Amino acid sequence: MCGIAGFFGFRQRDGSVAEAMSRALLKRGPDAQHACFWDASLQRTTDSIHHALLHTRLSIIDPRPDADQPMSNDDGSIWISYNGEVYDWAGHAKELTRQGARFRTRSDTEFILRGYQVWGIDGILDRLRGMFAFAILDLRRRKVWLARDRMGEKPLVYSHRDGEFAFGSLVRSVLPWLPRDARSFDPQSIDAYLTHRYVPAPRTIFADIRRLENGHLLEYDLSDGSLRQRCYWQPTARSGEWLAGLDAAVEMRTVADRPLGLFLSSGIDSSLIACRLAALGHPGLRTFSAAFPGSAMDESADAARTANVLGLPNLAVSVPTVIARDFAQIIADLDEPFADPSSFPTWYLARATTEHVKVVLGGDGGDELFAGYKRYARHLQTRWRARLRLPLPTLPMAGKRGWLRLGAELSLDWLSAYSLRFSGLTPNQRALLQPDYRAGQAHYWRASDGTETSPLRALLAVDMANYLPEYVLRKVDLCTMAHGLEARAPLVDHEWYRCLLALPDELRFTRPPKQLLRDAMQQLAGLDPFSRKKKGFNPPLDHWIKVDLASRRDGLGQRLAALTSGQIAARGCDAIFAHFDRHGEIAEQALQLLILDESLGQLARLAAAGDA
Repeated sequence: MCGIAGFFGFRQRDGSVAEAMSRALLKRGPDAQHACFWDASLQRTTDSIHHALLHTRLSIIDPRPDADQPMSNDDGSIWISYNGEVYDWAGHAKELTRQGARFRTRSDTEFILRGYQVWGIDGILDRLRGMFAFAILDLRRRKVWLARDRMGEKPLVYSHRDGEFAFGSLVRSVLPWLPRDARSFDPQSIDAYLTHRYVPAPRTIFADIRRLENGHLLEYDLSDGSLRQRCYWQPTARSGEWLAGLDAAVEMRTVADRPLGLFLSSGIDSSLIACRLAALGHPGLRTFSAAFPGSAMDESADAARTANVLGLPNLAVSVPTVIARDFAQIIADLDEPFADPSSFPTWYLARATTEHVKVVLGGDGGDELFAGYKRYARHLQTRWRARLRLPLPTLPMAGKRGWLRLGAELSLDWLSAYSLRFSGLTPNQRALLQPDYRAGQAHYWRASDGTETSPLRALLAVDMANYLPEYVLRKVDLCTMAHGLEARAPLVDHEWYRCLLALPDELRFTRPPKQLLRDAMQQLAGLDPFSRKKKGFNPPLDHWIKVDLASRRDGLGQRLAALTSGQIAARGCDAIFAHFDRHGEIAEQALQLLILDESLGQLARLAAAGDA
């Protein structure tokens, strides 16, 4: 796991640009930092810099300096800067060895590099199982390839301007490359954030920085500066025994040269991973749970009981009730506006966990695979509407949030309305906040390809393209990598996902959800995680907003108006908080505005800090 960045173009760049880009990635790679530069004729250089590959390393497999990056092949004609972890590649490496490859390291980095040299970009992508974002510079072909993993565990953003190109793991790692006049916020992205609590791919908060979608590939031509993008993977069903497939996905993610642990809640998904780890012979593996002492949302006692039954040591990490002193740092580590309330406990959990282990498994993805969220069943109840729209009169802000959402939902077709089942501000609230801005679209999610065979599968496809990679997995990546901790998610293994796609709906989609998994959790029969009420991972938002972060409300509307060039109106922001004070039902939306204020303020200051 690492941070990657780089740039390519026709103009000479100052070395300070590369330094600033690398500096933004240091938390992601605290163990080693390196850069390689080329001049206009693609010769290695240290001064006349036209092209660069940058890397900051978190050493997990083969921590020797020999495995540092950027890494080249034997004659220096192919280079790679890579972030991620791929698994089960030893058999493919033997094939390369038979064809004459000589490996210098035990790293998956070198496997990708040598695999590309023999099989080409499509051949190596076909053989990668795991999470990754990488850039391969092929000096012979004058090409740069960038790819993001199939499920979207690893981030990759980029900018393409006037034939020149830059990329990075974070928005903040690309920003120093942009000229000052190109560092403006995108009005659509601001509205997208208000809509979804985050900025969905392919947008970022900056107009000139894009996010590569999961399962996609970029090809940049060093000769003419052109950029092409294509999707390299679409999931297809593959028959197989699902439990054996799950065990394989879990087992291969235990391979590491650094200590390994598990994020454990009281929920089914992380309990499932814990059961399989115990069954596969990993006794003594440490587990880590977030605790909210004195709160009805505290799952730590149930998690501790699960760990005790399985013989896995457990550490409960208390999430503080006072976050004001860490608020700015957490928002910085989230890179751009991102308002998942569970980011805060995840950040604190990761900070404590990294003191004990450097790799942690988690149960992310289970709800998207097995339709575990309540919103699926609720939305399916209205599927009779199909494309029928039933617009209702616009309701005032004082109306109850449920009625506001219902009015918005009925004004959209059924599939588009699904975006409102998990959203930030309603269309009515967005209009109140942005009285002079006309969004023109109800949501910013990518559409599914329309090939789903049932309404439920259509909803799941939307989540697999949007909510899972850009909300759930992005949160985990940002919060763990902020502390130099590698997170692995066995449930989003793409080969196991293919096995699940082949299952009959009556086995995969049960009510209550996930009944298929009972056989994999027999060790917990006495505890029965299936009978526990789903609690989520929710912090005490009302207290944070009314007490801990109360001082941040002073002048909030005026600051947001200034930061968005008037797109957000101060009076609209004041109205949102007035409604929160009276009714207390929109705490997540109030927090969303506090996060936007801090994030845009930080990014505006970075954008003003010198020219590229």
